[in-house]
Amino acid sequence: MNSEWQARYDLAVDVARKAGDLARTYYETTFAVENKADDSPVTVADREAEQLIRSAVATHFPQDGFLGEEFGHQPGESGFRWVIDPIDGTRSFVRHIPIWATLIGLEYKGEQIGGVTYIPVLGQLYRALRGDGAFVDDRRIRVSDVARLSDALMCYSSLNWFTKVGREQTFLELIRRTNRQRGFGDFYGFVLVAEGCCDLMIDHGVHPWDVSGLKAIVEEAGGTFTDWSGTPTTETPDVVATNGKVHAEVLDILRT
Repeated sequence: MNSEWQARYDLAVDVARKAGDLARTYYETTFAVENKADDSPVTVADREAEQLIRSAVATHFPQDGFLGEEFGHQPGESGFRWVIDPIDGTRSFVRHIPIWATLIGLEYKGEQIGGVTYIPVLGQLYRALRGDGAFVDDRRIRVSDVARLSDALMCYSSLNWFTKVGREQTFLELIRRTNRQRGFGDFYGFVLVAEGCCDLMIDHGVHPWDVSGLKAIVEEAGGTFTDWSGTPTTETPDVVATNGKVHAEVLDILRT
């Protein structure tokens, strides 16, 4: 295993736990909520958790770059970039719904090489390093064996996102073509795909920090992660993750 990758991966696991646990101290109290320019909520917990991660990384790897939801892009010189979402699911966080997580994606020269997703309230940490497999805590995970879309369980974010971009009928066609559907949005549907609990997760309206910490986990678990055109990227607002076996069927619907 590449020692530079491994060292950063180990640090990502450690600081994701620390940042998520810091955010949880706010979650269990009352706190002020602000709205950003795009009307999405933000709290002091978001900002302090991202600052904790950036500070720890800068101490160990001062030449690395960053992209974070709260503090934006900071270029680096090493080829490594840390993509940070300190609280993915802030809308759940502010409503005291426990499905929120700290996400860290690791990139090297533009390639997603690792990802960490820590769910503080549930005490679960999903992680993957390229070539090493995907795990929840220390248990290896694998995508499902469901081979037909008609047998699949689909997760999704919110119908509103599909309506906003004129793809409501596409969403409804996916509902008609799948066996069951559950509205597990944000990061949660993606890790459920990786763990084999559901078979596909579809989302729209995401940013790189929303999914960079998830792509490697899905892929190392044997799944497929692309945008709606089939490109394996985290740079577009439309993404879909599947167990790989139903991916072609899903893309056919999305392209229609």
